[in-house]
Amino acid sequence: MNAPMGLRERKKQRTRKTISDTAIALFLEHGFDQVSVVDIAAVAEVSKPTLFRYFPTKEDLVVHRFADHQEASSVVVAGRPPGVSALGALHQHFLDGLAARDPITGLNDDEDVLAFHQLVYSTPSLVARVGQYMAQAEDSLARALTGALDSGREIAPALMAGQVIATERILASVNWQRVVAGRSADELYPEAVADADHAYASLCHDPAGAAPPN
Repeated sequence: MNAPMGLRERKKQRTRKTISDTAIALFLEHGFDQVSVVDIAAVAEVSKPTLFRYFPTKEDLVVHRFADHQEASSVVVAGRPPGVSALGALHQHFLDGLAARDPITGLNDDEDVLAFHQLVYSTPSLVARVGQYMAQAEDSLARALTGALDSGREIAPALMAGQVIATERILASVNWQRVVAGRSADELYPEAVADADHAYASLCHDPAGAAPPN
């Protein structure tokens, strides 16, 4: 069981959330390039140095939501139950995300989530920053996969990590594009599950090994 969060840590998290929520609201209203860090600090009622203590770059005010997920895959691999393969655990984790309509899977039709994704993917500097977080997620997953794959090749964990991160990024992008085209997340869910099953089967040497987990 996790220890209760202290008062100071709760205050820090509230401040971090306030700064980020303020920034995203301003970006959505005025555009990313039209809003300065000084503007954000003023509306959030914090100093500029305080803002940068929580978010090293202007882009991080938005894409920290991706950063918060960058260790997720490695945690899934490290904590998988006995007898479950690394790919099987990752596959199930993505399916669980689809069922929960986790925005990271792209299968979410909430208007605020769609607006957030539109902000990110229409702003080149944000896309570039997301790419950096994806690379860090790939490195983290590669380390977790070391010793978890039935391959004697040293390069195998890095290759598999790259394929997993790219596959989940493509699945999320396709889901998001379908939602933007006007389809609901509930309508798309069976198709998204089928796509995920196919994608993970393609990652396995033995396609039967990537059958939907029971």
